[in-house]
Amino acid sequence: MGLEGWHPMAGPARDFHAIAMALVAAAASAGHCTQSRAAGAAYQVDTAEVSSVGSCKIESWVSFASNRDFIAATSPACVVDLFRPVEISSQLTRSRADDEWTSAAQPKLKTNLIPSAIGSWGVALSATLAYDFTARETTALLVTVPATLRLSEVVRINVNAGWQFDRTVNQHYFTYGVGIDLRTPDNVWTLTGEIFGLLGTAEEASTVQPRLQAGIRYRPIDEFNIDLIYGRNITGENAHWITLATVVRFSLKEK
Repeated sequence: MGLEGWHPMAGPARDFHAIAMALVAAAASAGHCTQSRAAGAAYQVDTAEVSSVGSCKIESWVSFASNRDFIAATSPACVVDLFRPVEISSQLTRSRADDEWTSAAQPKLKTNLIPSAIGSWGVALSATLAYDFTARETTALLVTVPATLRLSEVVRINVNAGWQFDRTVNQHYFTYGVGIDLRTPDNVWTLTGEIFGLLGTAEEASTVQPRLQAGIRYRPIDEFNIDLIYGRNITGENAHWITLATVVRFSLKEK
């Protein structure tokens, strides 16, 4: 999900250098984490929204699979002014697959190109790099175009299309995703459903497609929410997943 939730915050940012150094410090302290999902969040399908400069959040989640695979992740993010609002984040994860543990990071940049509005599409562009601490190598590059259509104040559709280069097997893939968010008028409860995957000869032969998730979000205050998510085959392994996620939001703008 996007940094903004539904309503972007307004206001100028504090010093860009301080924000960047905070993200670098978080990455250094969490170097024991691993790569999991291209969108850089517990939900896979990204939105086209980017918050106002100075808006920040920390997403964290744990995912348990029926085959004993496991993912734990945290993703600090802030929006800075680089001639336009740009969301800078770094997903830091630790995962287990087939009893092997992996640690990695996914720094990501995202900017909105066309603002969304009720009845019209908004479009963004994001770029992600995946680095495997265990193997000590860059494993993937990803470019994604998220698009968001707001059908009303409480319903929106998100569509993703992109390119992924997997350096470990020297393969290029087309990535896709479609999701829908349904929230209550007070923004306390949100239901999310999504389907996603990637297309390419090697990937189609080795994993199950597509992949899906459905979750419910409880947001008692604007600054915090918690999600409970059921997933099926979210990493291509044909297993059932349960994810518990939280988001803490704050602002670095001057009071």
